[in-house]
Amino acid sequence: MKLTHLAGSIFVFAIIFAGCTTQNYNSNKAGYVTLLGNDTLAVEFFEKTENGLTAKVVLRSPRTTLTSYGITLDENGGISEMYMNRHSPDSGFSGSGSIIRSYAKTGDSLTTQVRTNDGTFRTLTSLYEEGILPFIDMVHWPFELAFNNAVKTDADSINQRLLTGSRAATFIIAKIEKDSMTIRHPSRGVMGVHVSSFGDIIKLDASQTTRKLTVNRVPNVDIDVIAAKFAKSDKNGSPFGSLSGAVEESFSFNGAVFDVSYGSPQKRGRKLFGGIVPYGQRWRTGANRAAHFKTSKSLSVGDLHVPAGEYTLFTIPEADGGTLIINKQTGQNGRTYDEARDLGRVPMSVSEQGESIEGFTILVEETKAGGVLKLIWGNTVYSVDFNIK
Repeated sequence: MKLTHLAGSIFVFAIIFAGCTTQNYNSNKAGYVTLLGNDTLAVEFFEKTENGLTAKVVLRSPRTTLTSYGITLDENGGISEMYMNRHSPDSGFSGSGSIIRSYAKTGDSLTTQVRTNDGTFRTLTSLYEEGILPFIDMVHWPFELAFNNAVKTDADSINQRLLTGSRAATFIIAKIEKDSMTIRHPSRGVMGVHVSSFGDIIKLDASQTTRKLTVNRVPNVDIDVIAAKFAKSDKNGSPFGSLSGAVEESFSFNGAVFDVSYGSPQKRGRKLFGGIVPYGQRWRTGANRAAHFKTSKSLSVGDLHVPAGEYTLFTIPEADGGTLIINKQTGQNGRTYDEARDLGRVPMSVSEQGESIEGFTILVEETKAGGVLKLIWGNTVYSVDFNIK
């Protein structure tokens, strides 16, 4: 993990948790700190009003952005009006900023205005859905409004509609115990949430989703100081960076060319295999888009014949090795997997190396017998030998 990230996390917690006690819990005014491993990814501060909420959010990936929000709720707890205002990191939230998106309910319609790259606004109109709220990636105050609404119902399960851009998606909220709920993202998985009796988020655990985040409620946030700190870090050449940057590499030896492309998640102080990558479960082998592997020559991988061409790679890691899956479908997201299109499966071996690698890495290296495909993350190396035909 980069020391600048660790320093940033320590700095944020020193500011936020000073004087924090259970006695200063406030349902209507608080903040969230979102962590990815040991690194602070986002900080939010919000205040609830009689019929809505205002919020300020510092998001650090890939670079620091400052956004303020204001939402007015209708009688059913959904959007009546809402704005999203983007602020310059140089002037902070004290600057006027500029509107980048707004919503307005008019009769049975919802009008969305989105600022385009040329500074003009594009207007979209859709049918209004009762109780609809916004979904903002890596921002969590809309979830609190959803949980606040959920505790007022007798239902054990609620289909909460959240607006993602100009389209709505269903997030399923389930009541588990009086102080816990879950919310299911349509594609990323289930988040566990510790809540107050009002439905306020105390802690949200998304470690079992593709985002791997944790969110903690804090009683007070000096959002302006935090914004200035992270903006300065960017200027000093230490931005947070992409969550899982795309990597494309080419390797060549013995007359063969091998191309790999994959998403490279970062370790960020987390336990990797047997932790955020569970043993015994199929893994996309990286992040985001499925890991792709292309060979210009046919290969023999164990007992499996692999004709020249492009494939996707999935894995089932185990503490003592595991399985490499070579699939004939290409172009898909890493969550899309069709077993019927497997070319085949071969065993992997596992070893440990002294150097810890922060970002997940795929290498194709020459050996005396042919070549080896290596999957490296942290100190762990999964490998599969092959011969070139």
